[in-house]
This record gives sequence, structure tokens and C-alpha cells, in this order.
Amino acid sequence: MILDFFDLTYLCQGNERQRQAYEAMEELQIVGKLACYHPVLAGTIPLDIDLPESDLDIICEVYDAKRFEQELELHFGVCPNYACSSKTVGGLLRTVANFTHRGFAIEVFGQPKPVTEQNAYQHMVVEHRLLEMGGPEAWDAIRKLKAAGLKTELAFGRFFRLEGDPYEALLAMYDWEDARLHHFMEERNGMK
Repeated sequence: MILDFFDLTYLCQGNERQRQAYEAMEELQIVGKLACYHPVLAGTIPLDIDLPESDLDIICEVYDAKRFEQELELHFGVCPNYACSSKTVGGLLRTVANFTHRGFAIEVFGQPKPVTEQNAYQHMVVEHRLLEMGGPEAWDAIRKLKAAGLKTELAFGRFFRLEGDPYEALLAMYDWEDARLHHFMEERNGMK
């Protein structure tokens, strides 16, 4: 099933944690308040492979970091543990705000790039496709690897036997058509 990660209502049909995440984001009106930045919830909660300590990672397309910082402060500055900073990484100015709400750690991330071109989004889309193709066995294995302490991309790298750096391998798979991804899965299944 292909998910529209831009429409958060998919969380309403998800597990209890996904529904709670939706309610927390709705209560804060994050999507509405940040609409001009095209916010998307990324990471493990949308994929149902989160751990109890997993945060809500919201990625945004931001070209005016100063204005973005001001809006974050205006809308979420009263939330517990609020902190916001910007720094240049890899030639891109990135802004990150962290705060908590209804038991969730929330991170809002912005950089001058469409969200569909950001690594977090592309990783999530590829990981979702791999999980869908891998079925319940893949979901269970990734959850177990993460519970054992592996970061998400490393867990995918181990379970799906990705060659090289799993962060880069997953990004390279983003543009693969379904047929190529199916072929990859069949090859991996033949190696078991």
C-alpha cells in the first residue's frame, strides 16, 4: 500500500501510538501553523517501527531560517523543553527545534530543500516500500534489531543485506521502480 505521507490522516487508522501522535500534532496544529513549509512527519512512527523513546520528526522546506526560527518560537516556544538553533551542515543552513508535548519528544527540522528531496523523507519512503514487500517478517525483524540498539538505517542494512553504507544504499534505492525493488528482494530471499 502506498501511503501519502503528506496527509497525516493515515495515522488515524494506525496503531495506538500513531493515533496518539496524530492527536498531539493536531492539538498543536503543527501542520496548519507550518503549512507554508510543507511539513511531513518522517522517521519510525509513520512506519510502525518506533521504540517507546522515538520522537516525532517533522521535516520542513525552509529558505528563510531566521523567519522559521521566529515562527517556531511564536507557535511552540511555550512547550516544555523548547530549544531551537540553526547551523550550516554540508553547505546547507539547517534549523532544528526540539520540544515536548503529550509525552512525545518533537523535533522540527528545516533546510532549504523540498521535503521530497530530503534524506529523511527518501529513507522513509524506501523503508516503507521494503517493509511492504518484506511483509510481517520484515516488520518484526526491524523492530527487534532496533530494540537491540541498532539505528533504523543500520537495521535495514542488516536485515536486507544492503552493501556498503546503508544510509547511502537506501538513498540510492529511492528512485528504483517496483520491478527493480522486487528483483532485489527476490535476490535477498534467495540468499537466506
